[in-house]
Amino acid sequence: MKTKDAVVDAIEDIVFGSIAGIAGKYIEYPFDTVKVRLQSQPDHLPLRYTGPLDCFRQSFRADGFIGLYRGISAPLVGAALETSSLFFWERVGREALFRSGAYRRDKPLPLSALWLTGAISGAFTSLVLTPVELVKCKIQVPLTSSTSAAVRPTPTPLSVIREVYRYQGVRGFWNGQLGTLIRETGGCAAWFGSKETATLAFRKFNARSSPAPPLGSVDLAPLPLWQQAVAGASAGMSYNFLFFPADTIKSRIQTSSVESISPKAKFWAEGVAIYRSYGLAGLYRGCGITVARSIPSSAFIFMIFDALKEQFRLA
Repeated sequence: MKTKDAVVDAIEDIVFGSIAGIAGKYIEYPFDTVKVRLQSQPDHLPLRYTGPLDCFRQSFRADGFIGLYRGISAPLVGAALETSSLFFWERVGREALFRSGAYRRDKPLPLSALWLTGAISGAFTSLVLTPVELVKCKIQVPLTSSTSAAVRPTPTPLSVIREVYRYQGVRGFWNGQLGTLIRETGGCAAWFGSKETATLAFRKFNARSSPAPPLGSVDLAPLPLWQQAVAGASAGMSYNFLFFPADTIKSRIQTSSVESISPKAKFWAEGVAIYRSYGLAGLYRGCGITVARSIPSSAFIFMIFDALKEQFRLA
């Protein structure tokens, strides 16, 4: 690949990935707020919410529909950074495999390689994502993680950033990094891998009924929109379900008080504590609503990104 082409592709991944990520975040954010509130309920108190619908009802009564979008400014930035980073590092992973000589550029990568490039993408993206998600989680759960009866003002991104830096320094922004790393590495392998697996299945199905370029061709026509949507939806469901316990533990760690003088929660210790209190169901608390919101969100992200790459090539 020429240097100029590589730079253009990288710019496209960043710009188009950012647009797709922001669109997907607006779709999924209310569901994400409910998920984080369900995950962050403390062990030593009775559960505040009996399930996703009860959490929706209580949140709506307390803050209205706008309350479900509390703190969306940081996640919008995060969605742009995350999605653009995912597509950028996935391309870097492909380029690394080509340069290693393991695969040829004139042939499509096998599914095993695409799952691997997805894992590479997720590992690098986790470094960008952890600070953004930490700020988001602390805004989404301003009261439920506190045992005090005093009403505290609704936090803003800047107030959360100041508070974390004051008590924990720069390293505090990466609390929960191990959970994010596990979730993103495994989840993104499934995200890209499931999408490509479904896409290949659809291409084989379509080839039976209509003439098309051979499956070994690098340049293939886009799938019909409904098939793109199904492939993207399958990616979202795989990403969220397979490594959801890591996300639950991460949310618990990131919503703990920064003012606490007790030792900082460790990833594995937090996971064991949840399992002992609630069993496996506790690690999957909020999973249903998360998988449900990922269906339209992930479908739109891939559809928008692929459409932009197809219609608005920068070179």
